[in-house]
Order: sequence, then C-alpha cells, then structure tokens
Amino acid sequence: MGPYILVIDQGTTSSRAIVFDTSQAIVGMGKMDFTQHHPAPGWVEHVPEEIWATCLWACKTALRKAGITARDVAAIGITNQRETTVIWDRDTGRAIYNAIVWQDRRTADSCARLKQAGHETMVSRRTGLLLDPYFSGPKIRWILDNVKGARKRARKGELAFGTIDSFLIWRLTGGKLHATDASNASRTALFNIRTNTWDPELLALFEVPANILPEVKDNADDYGEADADILGAAIPIHGVIGDQQASLIGQACFEPGMMKSTYGTSCFALLNTGDTLVRSRSRMLSTIAYRLNGQTTYALEGVIFIVGGAVQWLRDDIGVMDQSSASDAMAKAADPDHAVYLVPAFAGLGTPWWDNDARGAIYGLTRDTRKPELVRAALEAVGYQSRDLIDAMRKDWRGARNIVLRVDGGMVASDWTMQFLADVVEVVVDRPIDPEITARGAAWLAGWKAGIWPDATGFAAKRESDRTFWPSMPPKTRKAKLRGWREAVRRTLSAPSK
Repeated sequence: MGPYILVIDQGTTSSRAIVFDTSQAIVGMGKMDFTQHHPAPGWVEHVPEEIWATCLWACKTALRKAGITARDVAAIGITNQRETTVIWDRDTGRAIYNAIVWQDRRTADSCARLKQAGHETMVSRRTGLLLDPYFSGPKIRWILDNVKGARKRARKGELAFGTIDSFLIWRLTGGKLHATDASNASRTALFNIRTNTWDPELLALFEVPANILPEVKDNADDYGEADADILGAAIPIHGVIGDQQASLIGQACFEPGMMKSTYGTSCFALLNTGDTLVRSRSRMLSTIAYRLNGQTTYALEGVIFIVGGAVQWLRDDIGVMDQSSASDAMAKAADPDHAVYLVPAFAGLGTPWWDNDARGAIYGLTRDTRKPELVRAALEAVGYQSRDLIDAMRKDWRGARNIVLRVDGGMVASDWTMQFLADVVEVVVDRPIDPEITARGAAWLAGWKAGIWPDATGFAAKRESDRTFWPSMPPKTRKAKLRGWREAVRRTLSAPSK
C-alpha cells in the first residue's frame, strides 16, 4: 500500500472524491452531480443507486487524475450529508425507497403531534436535538409506515437503516459491515449522546425496530475494507464523519471554545465544547463533534437555513446580477444611508428562532431602492443571522465569549461579506487557504488511523490562513444596524414577539 488517502465527500447535490498525498496536498479529484427529486411540495429525495454510482465514478476519476491506482492508497475516509435516510434490503443491498434528504419536510405534521404530546423535552434531553423533520428518526418511521410490507420485514431482520455513510460502507465492504460513526448517529434523534448508545425509549417513540440499526464506531476506526473488485485493490476504511463535523476537524478546532462556520447555500456553525455536553437554553443543538479512542467531544451547533441561497435567488430568479462574483462590487456601490433589510426566511428561520412558518421579507424599500441595495442587504443578512446565532451560543456557554471564527464554504470568497461578518458579530474572522476543509477533516481521521498523518497537534500546525478580518465598524453604527435587523426579524416571525 502507498502513502495516499482517498476521501469520499458525499454531499447533497454532488459526490466527490479527493486524493491526498503524505504532505496533505491534494493530487487528484473527481466530482459528479446527481438528480434532486421533488415528488411533492416540501419533499426532497435522492436515488441511492445514483449516489453509489457517482461515488464510484468520482473515486476512479480522482485516482486516475492523481496518476495512481488503488494499490497506492493506504486508507479511505468518508464524509457525508447528514440525516439523509436510507433503508435497504440486507440480501440485495438495494434500497426499498429513495433516500429521504435532510431538507425534506414531509414529517412536519408527525413531529408537531409528538411535540404537542409533550415529547420534545425527553428527545432534546437525550439527543441534544429538537423534534423536527430535519433528523432521521421521523424519516425512518415514514418509510416503514408507507412502503408496503416494510415494517414487517424490518421486524424480521431483513432490512437495514443507515445514513449515507452507513450505506456507502455497506456497499464498499460488500455487505460485510453495517456501521456508522458517532457524529452521524447523533443526528438521528435515536442516539443518546450522553451514554453513546441507541436509546430504547426513543426507538419506541419513533417506532423503529432496533435490529435495523448500525453499529456505532469511533470516527477514526476500523470500518472494514473496500472489496478489491470495486476499485482494483482492497483498501481499509479508517475514517467516517458527518460533513459539518468534518469541517470542524478540517479547521483544526480541537480545543474547547474553537468554532467553525460553513457558509454555503445554508450555514452550519459548530462550537467545540470539549467533554462538556452543554444543554442549550437558546434552542441551539447539542451534538457529538467527534469520538476518538472512545472519548467523546461535544459541540453546540446552530443552523441558518439561507445565506448564499439569498444571493442565488437574486441572481437566478430575480435577475439582479449576472454572476455572484459581482456581489462585492454591487454592495460597495450601495447607498450607505439607505437601510434595506432582507430576512431570507424562504424556508423558515433557523437558530435561534426555529420558526418553520416564517417567510422571507424585505424591509426599508423606497422608490429609490436600486439593485446594489438589495445585494448589500443579502450579504449583510449573513452577518446579522450569524450574530443572532453566536449571541445564542454566548448565552449558553461561557466558553463562547472570545471566539475566533474559522470560516469555510463558497461565500467566504467574498471579502466584503467576511469584513461585515467580523464587524457586526464583533469577532475575528479567519479564512483558510485550503478550500477543501471538509474532505481534509475526513482525510485526517483516515490518515491518522493509518499511521501516516500526524496527531491533532501536528495536523493543526499545518493549517494556514489566507486572510484574517478584524472588526472595525464604529459601535454606534453597529448598534443602529442591529436595531434595524431585529425589528425586521420581529416583523417576519410567524408569531411576532411582543
């Protein structure tokens, strides 16, 4: 075996594979998009066979571009879209229904009924999560209740459940291993994150038979071998982790109080809380960041449903600009005295509001509002929503007082947005050189387990910053801007606060 690490980065819209060498440099990459299915309003599905096929194509392409074969790969790492749910036949390995994606809202009514029945406190206490369609438990129940014969087959042990990582492990190992990692398990609403076990009371609540569940392993662990006939040689699978936790590791946020925030279509922010499981009073999520050598590290997580999605909407649907790259120049051209607020609640508001019924709104429009003011409002909304999220973290945990915010994702290329983020949140914003932070986190797990990458301290020492943004906005200006934003949110909430 050679010194290379192959990472499968299975995302919501594409499957990618990246090859890293022993110096942690990227030497090969493959990517293929796959189809998004929307069979009903609010429903989002993927075809598991298409996910598998695109992952295989990406892996073979990455190896070819790196100029190596599978025999040169020391280990595989996997990182994946979280919460997306697959149930498959143990004999054939084929799914009995399409994968229900994390964005899917079909189980909203059933979650609401459970909440009204008073179950959310118990769910939150054991899982750190809320009763929401976002998580896997309600999705599993829907498949078992709506696919003919599924529940009976599940009870007989004929079916297996997994998030995408587990499905890929099953396929790569030829069905020899049914496993997941602690980070993905913690997103199912079935896993007790204090005891690190599947919880019988939660399984009963969601009517999920225990025999369909995977074994839960550490993030750097033995996940079997990819069969030799798949990529050309047997390769150990040594690292598995959900995508947002992978970026936390990729950003080398190994110490309590360190935080990363990923700005893409949506935003996911994780704050490392060490071995302290913080119980949020601000409707943040408590989750497992990672588990290494049997030791669990926890995190507080906040979710902003729309950040870059607002810029995409202005570009693709409204025609305000031709390219996203024009957003910085347009924001600079906006009238500084024209206060326009865009609250991008296209799919509700996330942390700390969790208002699924809120809808997007623009405030402060006048006859002389132009395109630049709309673009600036969309970029400013990134900072404002981040301020709300980080304020909630600061209320929940004293260790969140002096944050340096390590950022990644497509939106961080915008200098204007990152400077406004630093200004309005009052934090130092640190943008890395490496754009492949998520894959790098999974690569470290696999490489460290394989013994060819350094430990956490050595890995963190190699992280390089591209640019650091320091707060420079006058306090009076910041206060006025935040006052306007909070009034805009108050008006947008489905049940406005008094």
